[in-house]
Amino acid sequence: MCRWWSEVMRSFPLMLVGCASLALGGCAAGPDFATPAPPPPEQGYGNTGAASAVLAEGPGARWWTAFGSPELDALVDKALAGNHGLAASKATLEAAGERIAAVAGRRLPQVDADARVDYQRVNLQAIGIGQLAGGAIRKNPEFDLYSLGGGVSYDLDLWGRNRRALEQVAAQAAATRRETEAAHLLIAGRVVAQVLAIAALNDRIATERALIGEDGRTTTLVQKRQRAGAGTMVEVLSAQGQLASDRAGLPGLEQDRTEARGVLAVVLGISPAELGATDWSLTQFALPGRVPVALPSALVRRRPDILEAEARLHAATAAIGVATADLYPNVTLGATIGQSTSFPGDFFSGRFTSFDLFAGLTAPIFHGGTLKANVRAAEAEARAAHATYRQTVVEAFGQVSGLLSALETDAATLAAREETARIAERSLHLSRRSFEVGNSGILQVLDASRANQRARIDLLEARADRFQNVARLYAATAGGWITEPEGTSTAAPNPRPAP
Repeated sequence: MCRWWSEVMRSFPLMLVGCASLALGGCAAGPDFATPAPPPPEQGYGNTGAASAVLAEGPGARWWTAFGSPELDALVDKALAGNHGLAASKATLEAAGERIAAVAGRRLPQVDADARVDYQRVNLQAIGIGQLAGGAIRKNPEFDLYSLGGGVSYDLDLWGRNRRALEQVAAQAAATRRETEAAHLLIAGRVVAQVLAIAALNDRIATERALIGEDGRTTTLVQKRQRAGAGTMVEVLSAQGQLASDRAGLPGLEQDRTEARGVLAVVLGISPAELGATDWSLTQFALPGRVPVALPSALVRRRPDILEAEARLHAATAAIGVATADLYPNVTLGATIGQSTSFPGDFFSGRFTSFDLFAGLTAPIFHGGTLKANVRAAEAEARAAHATYRQTVVEAFGQVSGLLSALETDAATLAAREETARIAERSLHLSRRSFEVGNSGILQVLDASRANQRARIDLLEARADRFQNVARLYAATAGGWITEPEGTSTAAPNPRPAP
């Protein structure tokens, strides 16, 4: 056995050298992927005149720190570490990395071993040697048979099917990574949006309570005038009606705040009872003076949804090569060696050794048009992936353009509402003074109070809208992998195709 094994081992390196030479000389079927060119400048954002935005390389990965709130930073980190949806995304990404390893393994020689123990009875009559001279029947022998062996095979991959398959699964893993990246950005954006929404609701509720307090003072003043004979019951009822109307809106705002807390707890991956105090105000957050917005040419290399669409286009292009390679013949080389004996002690004897070296060729002849249909289907899917990529880019540019315009509008709206609020507050003050000295009626005071209330609420909404639009613009142009705080992250694989 040792002599035969030595012969096989001497032949095997030569066979592998031949395999490598043929494989390296082979071509990969199908088109090679090329990264799509960025859109021309005229297809960019359009109006970029927002005073609070500056075109640059875009915000950093941890963009929410620009709001200057350590508490907000801690909540985002908690969501990135504890959100169950992100945990699922990370597990999916890990699985994608393992698929790369599985497909890459197919490009290497495949080695298998087998062992078997049989108890056999040979039917001598079936092969014509069961009868002795004189007509006696030979007894069918029974015996144990021990077999041990192994083999190696190697697919030359002459047309690059395995290479394209590896390229395809690596691109799919890249798409999964970008999808996970987008999920991180989405979770961070939802945390920031909910925190700002709760802060705005807290400010709104505080404003409503202050207005209710003013309504109460107005009602008390009217009642005193009515008891003194200087006012009428109609004025008292009007003031009481205004007070009751303002009180009626408070429970709805508190319910909105409760629901917003619930949404934030879900994003964090905890129950609302575990959330703790959320008595934030918009005054606790810094409004960034200048928002770094990625240039259009940089956005297509930063936004996870664009990069995901590009990776899926890459995978669809590689699928064409896989389908095309199936149209051509394939060659497999291999070798097997085995020992079979009825006595275990004979395993090391060369008399019971068998081996073979082989080269096999398979070529498609007729498959009813299936293989060509697979190529056409792969080409159609690649065209669909390309259209999806272009649409994703257009939608991203449209979103950024809309947010830039919104920032410009927010600045003008905020300035106008601040002026309106100052005028309304001054008008209410003068109306009350005039009512107190008897120069006007309560209706003028109530009208001025309603105008002041509306102006203050509008001002709050304008401030909240500006915070929210700044946060959306950050999220819309941010990119890169968001890391969790040290000690809480689940290492995400960085799948790369094998060289």
